[in-house]
Amino acid sequence: MSRWSVRVDPSWSVQSWREAARRALQHRVAPEQLDWLQEGEGSLLDAPALATLSAPDPEAAAIAVPKAFLELAATCLCHRDPQRHPLLYRMLWRITHGERGLLTNPADPDVLRAMALAQAVRRDSHKMKAFVRFREVPGEEDAFIAWFEPDHFIVDRVAPFFARRFAGMRWAILTPYRSARWDGQVLAFGPGSKQADAPVEDAREELWRTYYANIFNPARLNTRMMQQEMPARYWKHLPEASLLPTLVRDAGDRVQEMHDREAQAPQRRIPEQHIPLRGPATANGNSLDELRTAAAGCRRCPLWEPATQTVFGEGPRDAQVMLVGEQPGDSEDLSGHPFVGPAGQLLNRALQDLGIDRNTLYLTNAVKHFRYERRGKKRIHSKPQVTHINACRPWLLAEIEQVSPKVIVCLGASAARAVFGPGFLLGRDRGQWHTLEDGTRGFATVHPSWVLRQSAGPAQADAYRLMLDDLAKLADHIPTHHPSGKHG
Repeated sequence: MSRWSVRVDPSWSVQSWREAARRALQHRVAPEQLDWLQEGEGSLLDAPALATLSAPDPEAAAIAVPKAFLELAATCLCHRDPQRHPLLYRMLWRITHGERGLLTNPADPDVLRAMALAQAVRRDSHKMKAFVRFREVPGEEDAFIAWFEPDHFIVDRVAPFFARRFAGMRWAILTPYRSARWDGQVLAFGPGSKQADAPVEDAREELWRTYYANIFNPARLNTRMMQQEMPARYWKHLPEASLLPTLVRDAGDRVQEMHDREAQAPQRRIPEQHIPLRGPATANGNSLDELRTAAAGCRRCPLWEPATQTVFGEGPRDAQVMLVGEQPGDSEDLSGHPFVGPAGQLLNRALQDLGIDRNTLYLTNAVKHFRYERRGKKRIHSKPQVTHINACRPWLLAEIEQVSPKVIVCLGASAARAVFGPGFLLGRDRGQWHTLEDGTRGFATVHPSWVLRQSAGPAQADAYRLMLDDLAKLADHIPTHHPSGKHG
């Protein structure tokens, strides 16, 4: 029986593993005939490379494999276990040789092992999302670097999450085996680095420590759960970790102090913070109808050309609250109405949960045309550039002037930039009240589409709750309805 050697390069590459597995399957190479080599290893039996066999016939029938297995394989390949390659090929061989329902047998040893590897990778991915801390690069504007030491090969898997979440800044994540860099447009990967290549600290960390010390609740202290959720080995990445010994030590005294403190009435006054509107509206039109007609022919930026139509704002002319999103999506571009797609449906759910009638709000977007990229037949949302936001800003300011709302809620960073200016940072200023120069109050929260992009389950539930808590600030500014029929 012939033996063959095969190497997956890089070892976590789904594409490389699939090509090798497809070649082996089409040449009927059984699992026990393959030596899967790790980096730097040679074949003990001097087996020839699998790549010397002829390439698979592109005209041959495709190998049918359950989608669930491909997803499992992509996750397992990120594990450091050197036996993951032969394990996955052995499972693939079994699936294609009479055991198509293999994954439905949770007691099978191969399935059990693969599930354990996948769970470890998912756990490591979650820790990376939770414990990466960016530090500003000295001497560079809006440039940040983070150092992280993952257990597994997860950088390629997790980096797109950071590209979506921190799309507006330039950053790099360095790890011992791999680096990821985002320049605001393109995500690129490179070799590993040393911790010395990342900044040790920046000016924001003292502010963060002050904030963390103030939100730390000693009455809810549970050190066992804290160490479970934030293992000590990650503390070196976290500036707040230096505070934990003192906060834990003094927790008992602070709880007693809280117990003895005299109750105080809640403060309802909103602190003043005036933000200029940065220039008057220059859009033509003396009414919303005239503005809508004029905007339909807008050519201020190139987004009008591929878009189906301009999507202008909608709602009562005397609305007390204006909601400003980022830009129309695919559904909005086709229908011509704002917030009718998946993000709009989630917004509807949030408003219903809060007892707010959507029909009392004026809804619009900072950018009036859909910016997208084509992927096959699908049109995928693409974040608008600053030039697009600036080009559409006169229309937004004209809408604000015509509606004259008492409160403006910005959904997402692009909307916040359009209303509050480029100095506004969503991660820092989210949920805080601000006052524009004309007296209009406003705050920013996350966009519903950001909530939808979170992983299904606890992560998405937490994101939805965060948005809901922010939107609850509207309760004092508009009437709310309740299932009983009473109005607040």
